[in-house]
Amino acid sequence: MSRRGWLLFGAMCVVWGIPYLLIKVAVREIGPAELVFVRTALGAVLLLPVALARREVRASLRPWLPLLVYTVVEIGLPWLLLSDAERHVDSSFTGLVIAGVPLVAAVIARLGDRGERLSATRVGGLLVGFAGVAVLLGFHAGGGGARPMLELGGVVVCYAIGPLIIERWLSDVPRYGVAAASLVVGALLFAPVSVPKLPALLSHLTLRPALAALALAVICTALAFVLFFALIAEVGGVRATVITFVNPAVAVVLGALVLGEEVTWLTGVAFALILAGSILATRRKAPGPEPAPRVAPAA
Repeated sequence: MSRRGWLLFGAMCVVWGIPYLLIKVAVREIGPAELVFVRTALGAVLLLPVALARREVRASLRPWLPLLVYTVVEIGLPWLLLSDAERHVDSSFTGLVIAGVPLVAAVIARLGDRGERLSATRVGGLLVGFAGVAVLLGFHAGGGGARPMLELGGVVVCYAIGPLIIERWLSDVPRYGVAAASLVVGALLFAPVSVPKLPALLSHLTLRPALAALALAVICTALAFVLFFALIAEVGGVRATVITFVNPAVAVVLGALVLGEEVTWLTGVAFALILAGSILATRRKAPGPEPAPRVAPAA
């Protein structure tokens, strides 16, 4: 991989590893729906001009129904659930749970495509990965209650389904067009609920949550998509998705260093199991034609 590729790879590992920390800070004063609206609206304002300049918006709007479903599944619902869950659980724990997305994606791919065979290695990877998730959930079973656990489970399922929608119905749609259009649609979906609450929110909002929300929109959304698409162009779609194995580690380190969240040896064991299981469960038997690049989950 070239120096530019390594720089982009390192940047993406950090940029999509910090949202969990920023969400944890932002939801101290900003409601989940309002946070999603701010993130999608500001992200759309920054990314839409790029998509317009590349003349990709019109093509992205033609398959309007898959685009709407993708927006709900990959942005609207998971970002809402994630923001609400982080009011009750640590950001590092959230990042580790999201690390299970490749495991669920492998299962959904098998259920949706009978030709997708699960080898012994991939089955073993699923078992190892889900064992890591079980260890993690068991260790944190008493923290936050059942609701945030169910919400994080919903986030994992949504993030696993989103790339499948891209592959099946939006693979030939320009990438910047999909990203920009989905952010615009997301902002429109949350506007009726969120906009009336913004005056009261702004009247008491303090600096740290405001900066966290701004960073989520600018760095972790608009800039992240630009960097991710540049990474895909530089190293290919398959290599680019490897960042999903590194993002949780970044979330754990930042949660411990910045927020003082507890990280134990059991957390490390759970992460190792999830990581190993994800790698084994998503391993391909032999190299073949590179699939259409996926838009990784932008937590």
